[in-house]
Amino acid sequence: MRVEIWGDIACPWCYIGKARFEKGLAAFAHRDEVEVVYRSFELDPGRAKGDTGLVTDLLAEKFGRTREEALAMEEHVASNARSEGLGYVIEGRDYGSTFDIHRLLHLAKARGRHDELLDLAYRANFAEERSVFDDETLVSLAVDAGLEEAEARTVLADPDAYAADVRADEREAAALGASGVPFFVLDRRYGVSGGQPAELFTQALEQAWESRVLTPLAPAVRDEAAGGAVCDTDGSCEIPQAGAHS
Repeated sequence: MRVEIWGDIACPWCYIGKARFEKGLAAFAHRDEVEVVYRSFELDPGRAKGDTGLVTDLLAEKFGRTREEALAMEEHVASNARSEGLGYVIEGRDYGSTFDIHRLLHLAKARGRHDELLDLAYRANFAEERSVFDDETLVSLAVDAGLEEAEARTVLADPDAYAADVRADEREAAALGASGVPFFVLDRRYGVSGGQPAELFTQALEQAWESRVLTPLAPAVRDEAAGGAVCDTDGSCEIPQAGAHS
């Protein structure tokens, strides 16, 4: 069974959702028969390379909040991350175009090092005081993931390198109805939206597994779990309300 996951490095719920999905997958009896494929999704595809700023400033401007309120919003997300054993830096974290990161991830996929680079990029962006919107940082991450430095630099220097792969992933997400991430598609049969609890992912995997055994592959994706926190293309990241799944 194949699970496809659309996400963006700038999306905190993708970072958290990945950890929760992996816990849910670990509890799934047929986990060794699941192929996980990560796909590209830019939350801000129109942002120019080099146009960066502080996340707290973005939140304050987007939601009309004070800096203190923006920090409180970040602290809520951070508490969710830390509950999954993830590091999360609140102050000083920046945002920018993730197009180059996605292009490098496609290079890493072609070289069999995608998961390594994805984990390093998430960690650098959310848990470390490193900007993933700087070419030298991206090259360093690529090398740490096992890629050749020269090849990583060549890809970054050519804006067309792997661009078609990124755009193809994004068109596919739009065709499936994904307007926010993380977005999980199980065997092209069921969709799970948002950073859901680990046990929900296990349940969704079990349902998709039973369904594929009993019936032929359905052509459409049906949303089986809504309500999880997502980041949307308008730049906002939903903060779950009290009592809701987070």
